[in-house]
Amino acid sequence: MLFSSYIFLFVFLPAALLLYYLTPARGRNLALTGLSYFFYGWANPYFTLLLFASTAISYFCAVIMARRPGDPATKELPLLDDEAPVSLRQKAAFWLSIVANLSLLGFFKYFNFGLENLNALLVTLGLDHLQVEGLFRIALPLGISFYVFKTVSYTIDVWQGSVRATRNFADFACYVSLFPQLIAGPIVRYREVAAQLASRIHTSEKFARGTSFMCLGLAKKVLLADTCGKVADTCFNAATLSTLDAWYGLFAYTMQIYFDFSAYSDMAIGVCLMFGFVISKNFDSPYHADSFADFWRRWHISLSTWLRDYLFTPLNYMLLTDRVRERMVREKFRYNYPAIASSVVVFTICGIWHGAGWTFAAWGAMHGILLALEQLRTKKSAYWKWPKALRVCCTFVPISLAWVFFRAADLGSAFGYFGSLFGLAPKTAGTDLVAGVIYQPYYLLTVAAAAVLVWSAPQTWDFTRALTWRKATWCYVLLLISIATLVTKAHSPFIYAAF
Repeated sequence: MLFSSYIFLFVFLPAALLLYYLTPARGRNLALTGLSYFFYGWANPYFTLLLFASTAISYFCAVIMARRPGDPATKELPLLDDEAPVSLRQKAAFWLSIVANLSLLGFFKYFNFGLENLNALLVTLGLDHLQVEGLFRIALPLGISFYVFKTVSYTIDVWQGSVRATRNFADFACYVSLFPQLIAGPIVRYREVAAQLASRIHTSEKFARGTSFMCLGLAKKVLLADTCGKVADTCFNAATLSTLDAWYGLFAYTMQIYFDFSAYSDMAIGVCLMFGFVISKNFDSPYHADSFADFWRRWHISLSTWLRDYLFTPLNYMLLTDRVRERMVREKFRYNYPAIASSVVVFTICGIWHGAGWTFAAWGAMHGILLALEQLRTKKSAYWKWPKALRVCCTFVPISLAWVFFRAADLGSAFGYFGSLFGLAPKTAGTDLVAGVIYQPYYLLTVAAAAVLVWSAPQTWDFTRALTWRKATWCYVLLLISIATLVTKAHSPFIYAAF
């Protein structure tokens, strides 16, 4: 069920809000959990079994980790203490939760990818008869990457003593399955909403702001992202392109993926506000970034901070041993090479997390290399004396080029597109036909409007902070235009819903 579908906007969401507010306060989390499972199971009811399995394993393992011998079942579970001895049972519970959840993600997300690469290897070795093409294929459950990261972060936080394990299964199930951010994030951590699960405030101001987030997010998706996507699809699916067409198509995709994903985040934040939950900002004008590190502080903030806390920091700690520190001091290393190596590894994993394909691995590795190279640049570098607009441009162009890997169907298509970008691709009789499609006035105006909004308009988060009648009218008008536009549009899922 898509946020930008009639059934969600006019049936599910109104019914969910009505049921939620008619339910007594003590039962609202349970009601919201039931609604979330209905929402998630709309496409395939069997996927709810995986969601429940991940939730149950994480819940019971956390209780085992936190429970101490002799504690009554009704007592609040304590925080784990670094100085307290850890039993074998607690260690087993921790690793069971981590391994089970990551295995769930790994099997359903990477089984087909592994099978394809195994078959390709067998063909290369001349062992075609051993191919396993006849085996079953695995359907990717919606949002599995997002809810597994939530349950893994909860397990690690409980283990590290930074959050208290909950005894209330309904509250925890509500946290994991909360439907606004279940399919494509943001990746909300338990400690961010633990207090809100226990008690949250519902106000007309909060509801009105949530409605505004919904209206603006829907407009971003329907009016901007989908239109930019038509230009990008035409260019990326073309057999050959002129250099100008290739750059135009890449710019359109750069706009599409930002407005598509930020639209989903806006709508998720808005729906959460309607149900009383306040969750953090997930985008902070990423194309305003003047460095690659700055970009990842602004883009998909919930993912980048997750990677920093649960992958980069532990990996860097393991690599930066006392022996390495001593050598760095003794030989006067200017750079933190373990941190540089960690950046490449973590962002390659980030790419693979986004999708089971070599194009995603290449996209992640490219970002890791760009970040690594950036760490070799000192703070006194002449780069930081350049005008801010020039630094933003020098950051935006490589990030846009990296999107080629993210969008292309395979590595061959990606390198072919790079060839078109730099005038190296051969032209055919059909090359000029693409221009007749992508340079229509409506497309040109929409892509131009997207660019203006990216670099000039306030963020949704700031625009809705203090609502006025004028702002509310803008939101209402955009909602009407978006709904009217939906009539003419075909099925157009959110890009990140596939991850």
